[in-house]
Amino acid sequence: MPDDPTRPDSPRSLAREPEPYPFVPYRPERLSPERMRARAEEFYARMDQRRSVRHFSADPVPRALIELAIRTASTAPSGAHRQPWTFVAVSDPGIKREIRLAAEAEERETYARRMSDEWREALRPLGTDASKPYLELVPWIVVAFEQRHGVDDDGGKIKHFYVKESVGLACGLFIAAVHTMGLVTLTHTPSPMGFLTKILGRPEHERPFILFPVGYPAADARVPDLQRKSLDEVSAWDPPRGDAARDR
Repeated sequence: MPDDPTRPDSPRSLAREPEPYPFVPYRPERLSPERMRARAEEFYARMDQRRSVRHFSADPVPRALIELAIRTASTAPSGAHRQPWTFVAVSDPGIKREIRLAAEAEERETYARRMSDEWREALRPLGTDASKPYLELVPWIVVAFEQRHGVDDDGGKIKHFYVKESVGLACGLFIAAVHTMGLVTLTHTPSPMGFLTKILGRPEHERPFILFPVGYPAADARVPDLQRKSLDEVSAWDPPRGDAARDR
């Protein structure tokens, strides 16, 4: 009788069960409170200088730096360690131009018809519009794709968990890496983004998540003079539970 792989005791079914990860000692250096604070303050000061930039230099950026940013992104935690992301890096001028033209077409439609008045008003102080010349000028475009599921060696689906949360964490680390090495970027999310799947030849189970232009800022780059929310506005400490909070 032929083996039925759907049966739990089937050899082929059992073969697909993932092996437990081996556990290894984890002994990171324990720093003094003073060194911990100094390192945290240095990192915060560096990240507080991060800005979304729309004026880029055409100066080349070594591929090795983009590779390191992607490696850093891939240290992010992910649901069941599935790492459901693909970072596609583009330096080819022809492909960058194709991306720019498609992105601007979608953005013109968005600004003209899709965008609500409230959304348009929120963007007005930032001075954004449908023109994206930097997509052609910048030395690198990196597009993060979310993998809705994985694919095994036989073409079968591998379930992924917390995909958007996982990819979002990876993208945050990518941004931090880019800024730390002295480059700049922008989180560009033209909607819809399906044109990126087609232009970059990605499989159907991948979906564009964020487009990152990456490079040096232009010599005359300018950014809005924004103020970030205070710590009190973005945090709560030991809040009262349930009924007590509602009674306040």
